[in-house]
Amino acid sequence: MAYYINLFSPATYLKFTESDQSVSGFSKSQRTKAEKIKPGDKFVCYMTKLSRWVGVFEVLSECYEDDSPLFEEKNDPYVIRFKVKPLAWLEKDKTVPIHHPEVWNELSFTRELEHTDLTWTGKVRGSLAKITKIDGSFLENILSRQMSQPTEFPIEDVEFRKHLPKKIKGPKGEVEVQIPDDETEQATDIVDSETTVRISHQIQAKVAYIGYKMGFKVWIPNGDRNKVTTYLDKDNIPVLDQLPLNYEEKTLQTIENIDVLWISNSGRRIVRAFEVEHTTLIYSGLLRMADLRALQPNMDIQFHIVAPYERRRKVLAEIKRPVFALLDGGALEEYCTFISYDSISELAKDSNLEFLKEDVLSKYAEAVLTED
Repeated sequence: MAYYINLFSPATYLKFTESDQSVSGFSKSQRTKAEKIKPGDKFVCYMTKLSRWVGVFEVLSECYEDDSPLFEEKNDPYVIRFKVKPLAWLEKDKTVPIHHPEVWNELSFTRELEHTDLTWTGKVRGSLAKITKIDGSFLENILSRQMSQPTEFPIEDVEFRKHLPKKIKGPKGEVEVQIPDDETEQATDIVDSETTVRISHQIQAKVAYIGYKMGFKVWIPNGDRNKVTTYLDKDNIPVLDQLPLNYEEKTLQTIENIDVLWISNSGRRIVRAFEVEHTTLIYSGLLRMADLRALQPNMDIQFHIVAPYERRRKVLAEIKRPVFALLDGGALEEYCTFISYDSISELAKDSNLEFLKEDVLSKYAEAVLTED
């Protein structure tokens, strides 16, 4: 028996509470992780944005795919599902803050840290992350005790509801959106210097290196190519000097400016697209991805915004903007995730890259739901 994290946003927490509480669902991007989970394993449930532990489920089935509406009335994104039995599911004001001393000082990934340190969030960046049996058992005991002998940890209704998304009508029906509290990204948030530009090019090079080692062809825009390839020369990593793709001119112009592309060996398919955001406004890269999706709504590509970890909140908030929810091919959050510089650097050091597949990125990529 093993323990895994099951993430809920405030909105999905409410939806599960109102359901018959027999099924837990995950996005398609998490299929690989889901297939490793067996009946008898347990999900420890965590609510993002409010940073609270909310419940424990026993897994009753292998994962299966079912797109019937359950968590959303239409286009339910949580189609990889498990039958579950809640062992504990807490009311809103009885959910347990991760910063509560009894919890913070006990968990292996928080007890050595200051309460202001954000590095602990690594364990709750995505659903289905495995945690130790000691941590899992501890959390299960805490949450079970809350069911029988609850302690109140009130959440103001205004505070809770400000994290609930608004619904607007999109091409495929209603979609949920959020407008970031910080409406615009100020220029003062961005340190534009020779050093930061160099770091950005180094990260582009690492993304290119990872893709090449996994067996893909690599594209870097003309404007960046000379500077980025200086970091690739020692590894003799070739970079395409022309895109081998057959699209109309406007589409090609958009594709050519994306920071890094992994392209299949046949040259017929873009496998992954990356925007490295260090010295530019975050939504410049998002707009490029949205433009591509608008031009080619049937193009099946996973997009990633790669940025320093301290920009994580901003990236995830921007992906959820209304303008990105109204694309014909589906809301941007369905196929665009955040990956930190540190995660790219860690993956680039893996000596087994040539044996890995592209879905290893799901270990590092963070979707909108994980915003904490």
